[in-house]
Amino acid sequence: MSNNHNHPRDFDSVLGGNFPPPIDSVVLGGVEGIKRRLSNPVVKTRVVALLEALNYGEEGLDLVIQSLRDESSLVRRLAYKILTRSTAPNIQQALQAYKPWVLAERLPRNKNQQMFANRKMVDFDPATGIADPINNAYALRCEYDSSHDEKNMAEKVTELSNDPNAGKLEALVIGMWNEPYENSSSSIIDALVEAKNRFTNLKALFIGDMTGEDCEISWIIQSDISPILRAYPNLEILQVKGGTHLAFNPPIRHDNLKALIVETGGLSRVTVDEICTMNLPALEHLEIWFGSANYGGDTWIENVKPILEDLIFPNLNYLGLCNSEFTDEIAHAIVYSPLLDSISVLDLSMGTLGNDAAQVLLDCPKINNLDMLNLDDNFLSTETLKKFFKLDVEVFSEEQKEEDEDYYINGRYCSVAE
Repeated sequence: MSNNHNHPRDFDSVLGGNFPPPIDSVVLGGVEGIKRRLSNPVVKTRVVALLEALNYGEEGLDLVIQSLRDESSLVRRLAYKILTRSTAPNIQQALQAYKPWVLAERLPRNKNQQMFANRKMVDFDPATGIADPINNAYALRCEYDSSHDEKNMAEKVTELSNDPNAGKLEALVIGMWNEPYENSSSSIIDALVEAKNRFTNLKALFIGDMTGEDCEISWIIQSDISPILRAYPNLEILQVKGGTHLAFNPPIRHDNLKALIVETGGLSRVTVDEICTMNLPALEHLEIWFGSANYGGDTWIENVKPILEDLIFPNLNYLGLCNSEFTDEIAHAIVYSPLLDSISVLDLSMGTLGNDAAQVLLDCPKINNLDMLNLDDNFLSTETLKKFFKLDVEVFSEEQKEEDEDYYINGRYCSVAE
């Protein structure tokens, strides 16, 4: 993966694992100077000050903890990386409070990484119950051959909700349910709504965690997800996989949702319009996989303009417009979007971005405002990628596709369809 190795930053060695001296080392004096530099408007100055804070014992460590709330995601990520080296209870508590909306596992995208909401996925076993409701994301899954599975998914949800630690559970994953290509998620939604008074601490929910071996993404039948948002007002992360019959209707207001991730092989413009009419004032992370027209993906740039032009989600930090057949059009629109003044991460991965539209991004000075730019799995040449590596942005570009004349859009295709 290319991460601007030709354009290193002052803190690359830290992010790469070569840390400064141990965090319990103490150097007298200078804390006030560190505090002043941590309030400096220049991000690079705050980064350097953050590293130096480690030399000032507990006072310095407190400053690192405070930096988890810095306005720059770059500073926040560095603070998080530093603090993960410590097992001190107060630091672990601070990391836990920060964990739900970090979503660091989204970049770079690791297809084999068994994480959700920065928690390890663990299949729920009724025999052992919920052992660690804070650090684990417990997953419910049905057997591929439903004849070997005595309980359907709705029953499994109810069983989990009756666990003594259900009220402490923070992250829940719903995997393959019985014949997801024939049965929608509606009964599961009903069971989750029914269990709302038992899952009282639920912060993160993933509905549809299935591999292609379980069920192809375009075969997964979803349903209206809005009842979940009404039932769980404290939910912070909602991830849904599968676009067939997916709906967010009627549009609602949710004051605490920080991350919405919708992964599909084909997403209806009606569903995108429903997302755009939701009132989500706390939303920081929006990631939509649009998919192929061959699998119901009829969304186009006009449906995305409310996000880019009208700032309907004004607090976005991460914008992912992924797996798209109109990535060139997104590139042409994003350079005029006021969002480039505020977001830290732009994710255009798995799409159809070509060299000409990529040059539009390169010619936009505001692209340098980003911390991360994900261009994985598009149609960019080595020469074009080299230009991106010269920017002061961390660029991901692990794979690039080759044009195929069998595809009708300039020979290009999105990465996830069937």
